[in-house]
Amino acid sequence: MTKKEETVKLLGFWGSPFSRRVEMALKLKGVPYEYLEEDLPNKTPLLLELNPLHKKVPVLVHNDKVLPESHLILEYIDQTWKNNPILPQDPYEKAMARFWAKFIDEQILTLGFRSLVKAEKGREVAIGETQAMLMFLEKEVTGKDFFGGKTVGFLDMVAGSMIPFCLARLWEGLGIDMIPEDTFPELNRWIKNLKDVEAVRECIPPRDKQVERMTKIADKIMST
Repeated sequence: MTKKEETVKLLGFWGSPFSRRVEMALKLKGVPYEYLEEDLPNKTPLLLELNPLHKKVPVLVHNDKVLPESHLILEYIDQTWKNNPILPQDPYEKAMARFWAKFIDEQILTLGFRSLVKAEKGREVAIGETQAMLMFLEKEVTGKDFFGGKTVGFLDMVAGSMIPFCLARLWEGLGIDMIPEDTFPELNRWIKNLKDVEAVRECIPPRDKQVERMTKIADKIMST
């Protein structure tokens, strides 16, 4: 099948950091794609058919190939369209990018979202624990424009979609200044750099809408 006959579809949700990071990669690579917005409480038959195991977005459909799970999709995109590489070429750096991406989607998400909202040990303790985890990323990006170096890469997409454009909207809704500039100057500089990249900027969810959405999710968790 020639490149001209390729079809690329992405099933996503406007507020999902997992699908927004895939859009960032497609835009950065210049890959034409059809975006299909899912209403997550009312999942479409197509989503249930394409991802029957997890029933979640994102799902990438490339010709007849179906891929779930954002990290796998990002790696597939990088290996399929070779221009503008997003994963490091060096094996060690590539492994570490995967390590930090997993750290963000597991530990930062758990601590900075569910643990913070539940605040079983108290809100201040949860904030302190989250900031301690964020400090690892502060050190990781020190002296660099992006985690990927001079250009936006795999870890920037994972961290950017999750932290400033998703979790920070929750923290804002809760009245928490989680990443103050005097404590996290490097992360704040990195966030500004991210917003200067068109492919990233086009994928940032509307701020007020995301604050409202994340606050509603937090209220639901607190009431359970």
